[in-house]
Amino acid sequence: MDKKDSIIIGGGIAGLQASIQLGRYNHNVLVVDSNQGRSTICKCFHNILGWPNGISGEELRRLGKLHAEKYGVAFENDKVINLEKRDEIFVLKTEKNAEYKSKTIFLATGLVDNLPDIDNLYQCLGKSIYVCPDCDGYETTAKKTVVLGTGNAGANMAVTLTYWSDDIVFVNHDQSTIDHKASDALEEHNIQVINEPVTKILLDEDENLTGILLGSGTIVEAERGFTGFRGNKMNYELAEQAGVTLNEKKHVLVNPRTKETNVEGIWAGGDLIAHSEQTTIAMGDGSQAAIWIHKRLMGEGPPEEE
Repeated sequence: MDKKDSIIIGGGIAGLQASIQLGRYNHNVLVVDSNQGRSTICKCFHNILGWPNGISGEELRRLGKLHAEKYGVAFENDKVINLEKRDEIFVLKTEKNAEYKSKTIFLATGLVDNLPDIDNLYQCLGKSIYVCPDCDGYETTAKKTVVLGTGNAGANMAVTLTYWSDDIVFVNHDQSTIDHKASDALEEHNIQVINEPVTKILLDEDENLTGILLGSGTIVEAERGFTGFRGNKMNYELAEQAGVTLNEKKHVLVNPRTKETNVEGIWAGGDLIAHSEQTTIAMGDGSQAAIWIHKRLMGEGPPEEE
């Protein structure tokens, strides 16, 4: 069996950036990717250096894969289901019954957004409906904006967006309870609350949001939308299986300087670790981890604590 210098689990933004960096070190690198995560559903990232008109997650991943392959990085469309360390070597098993061995591991398995099954929602994610205010709150500037969410999570998202727009409607999709603090904030910012399910996103010919259809048949017109649903799922299972330390929200804990976990030889980055879930930060995680993976492959140990 071919033993790799490094295997990257997850071919999203952090994983691709790490693969490019490691490929440029001429290491034998494999990326195992099951094609999930936030970058697979975003139709347009607006806040990435060098893309003033935005770029879709699909296109960014396509270009990243081509970039990595230029340096000899290999890719497998598969899902790792078992990760363990045997005699200082990591052994991985996949859904397709493949087995791989590697000296080092980079975990970039990310998260899966909790989004309800609403007609036309996925067509406009990143184009006119967004999930991250730090990334795309700007897109609601002076626009009539509808927040599709549940309970306090949706209410807090609606209040956050008043930084950019004073025309916000919050649709409490499953009629979850909103506590007094969140209710007071909604009232303070004059945010209308509608306690009804959303059955359909209404789109124009370019698949941009024009409004939402409620269960009652009422149409709420809007120019922009945001989601505010609790319950995003971290893909932490492999990390936990390998003995990696997690926090209470199932984010992987890493050394802030190197991105290495408590398990020597396993690094992590991107949405899997505890930060603000930004594409550009995920890129930095990938590069930073790859630099320290290279150092380890060259015989250097972890850095001394300062």
